[in-house]
Amino acid sequence: MSTSSSVPDRPGSLARGASPAAIRAALLPEDKPVFDAAYESALEQARHDDDLEPLHDLLENWRRQAIAQSDPEAFRRTVRRAAAFFTGQPIPTDEPFAVTRAKAGM
Repeated sequence: MSTSSSVPDRPGSLARGASPAAIRAALLPEDKPVFDAAYESALEQARHDDDLEPLHDLLENWRRQAIAQSDPEAFRRTVRRAAAFFTGQPIPTDEPFAVTRAKAGM
Protein backbone atom coordinates (compact mmCIF):
# COMPACT_ATOMS: atom_id res chain seq x y z
CA MET A 1 0.00 0.00 0.00
CA SER A 2 1.50 3.28 -1.11
CA THR A 3 0.81 6.50 0.77
CA SER A 4 2.51 8.79 -1.77
CA SER A 5 -0.23 8.45 -4.38
CA SER A 6 -3.11 10.91 -4.60
CA VAL A 7 -5.37 7.98 -5.51
CA PRO A 8 -6.95 6.27 -2.49
CA ASP A 9 -5.43 2.87 -1.76
CA ARG A 10 -8.58 1.43 -0.28
CA PRO A 11 -12.27 2.24 -0.50
CA GLY A 12 -13.18 5.06 1.82
CA SER A 13 -9.72 6.64 2.07
CA LEU A 14 -9.37 10.30 1.15
CA ALA A 15 -7.30 11.67 -1.70
CA ARG A 16 -4.46 14.06 -0.94
CA GLY A 17 -5.81 17.56 -0.34
CA ALA A 18 -9.23 16.34 0.81
CA SER A 19 -8.86 17.38 4.42
CA PRO A 20 -11.48 19.95 5.40
CA ALA A 21 -8.76 22.47 6.29
CA ALA A 22 -6.98 22.09 2.93
CA ILE A 23 -10.25 22.38 1.03
CA ARG A 24 -11.41 25.43 2.95
CA ALA A 25 -8.05 27.18 2.49
CA ALA A 26 -8.30 26.94 -1.31
CA LEU A 27 -11.93 28.04 -1.69
CA LEU A 28 -13.10 31.48 -2.71
CA PRO A 29 -14.33 33.49 0.30
CA GLU A 30 -17.97 33.26 -0.81
CA ASP A 31 -17.79 29.46 -0.93
CA LYS A 32 -16.29 28.95 2.53
CA PRO A 33 -19.61 29.31 4.42
CA VAL A 34 -21.32 27.05 1.89
CA PHE A 35 -18.61 24.43 2.42
CA ASP A 36 -18.79 24.83 6.20
CA ALA A 37 -22.55 24.23 6.22
CA ALA A 38 -22.32 21.23 3.88
CA TYR A 39 -19.47 19.74 5.91
CA GLU A 40 -21.31 20.17 9.23
CA SER A 41 -24.42 18.60 7.73
CA ALA A 42 -22.40 15.66 6.36
CA LEU A 43 -20.73 15.16 9.77
CA GLU A 44 -24.12 15.06 11.46
CA GLN A 45 -25.40 12.59 8.90
CA ALA A 46 -22.30 10.41 9.34
CA ARG A 47 -22.84 10.39 13.11
CA HIS A 48 -26.48 9.47 12.64
CA ASP A 49 -25.93 6.77 10.00
CA ASP A 50 -22.54 5.46 11.19
CA ASP A 51 -21.41 5.72 7.57
CA LEU A 52 -18.51 7.86 6.35
CA GLU A 53 -18.99 7.26 2.62
CA PRO A 54 -21.31 10.27 2.06
CA LEU A 55 -18.88 12.45 4.04
CA HIS A 56 -15.97 11.25 1.91
CA ASP A 57 -18.02 11.89 -1.25
CA LEU A 58 -18.74 15.44 -0.09
CA LEU A 59 -15.08 16.08 0.68
CA GLU A 60 -14.01 14.72 -2.71
CA ASN A 61 -16.52 16.95 -4.49
CA TRP A 62 -15.33 20.00 -2.60
CA ARG A 63 -11.67 18.97 -3.11
CA ARG A 64 -12.23 19.18 -6.86
CA GLN A 65 -13.84 22.60 -6.46
CA ALA A 66 -10.92 23.74 -4.30
CA ILE A 67 -8.47 22.65 -6.99
CA ALA A 68 -10.42 24.63 -9.59
CA GLN A 69 -10.55 27.67 -7.32
CA SER A 70 -6.91 27.53 -6.21
CA ASP A 71 -6.14 30.04 -8.98
CA PRO A 72 -9.01 32.50 -8.53
CA GLU A 73 -8.37 34.45 -11.74
CA ALA A 74 -8.22 31.30 -13.86
CA PHE A 75 -11.40 30.09 -12.16
CA ARG A 76 -13.16 33.37 -12.94
CA ARG A 77 -12.13 33.10 -16.60
CA THR A 78 -13.40 29.52 -16.73
CA VAL A 79 -16.73 30.56 -15.20
CA ARG A 80 -17.09 33.38 -17.72
CA ARG A 81 -16.39 31.01 -20.63
CA ALA A 82 -18.85 28.45 -19.26
CA ALA A 83 -21.54 31.11 -18.78
CA ALA A 84 -21.05 32.37 -22.33
CA PHE A 85 -21.24 28.81 -23.63
CA PHE A 86 -24.41 27.93 -21.74
CA THR A 87 -26.20 31.21 -22.48
CA GLY A 88 -24.96 31.51 -26.05
CA GLN A 89 -24.19 35.18 -25.38
CA PRO A 90 -21.11 37.14 -24.37
CA ILE A 91 -20.91 37.95 -20.67
CA PRO A 92 -20.68 41.68 -19.85
CA THR A 93 -17.38 42.54 -18.18
CA ASP A 94 -19.18 44.47 -15.44
CA GLU A 95 -21.59 41.65 -14.58
CA PRO A 96 -21.36 40.59 -10.92
CA PHE A 97 -19.43 37.34 -10.60
CA ALA A 98 -22.27 35.70 -8.65
CA VAL A 99 -24.60 36.31 -11.60
CA THR A 100 -22.08 34.95 -14.09
CA ARG A 101 -21.49 31.94 -11.87
CA ALA A 102 -25.22 31.21 -11.67
CA LYS A 103 -25.42 31.33 -15.46
CA ALA A 104 -22.56 28.83 -15.64
CA GLY A 105 -24.08 26.58 -13.00
CA MET A 106 -20.87 26.73 -11.04
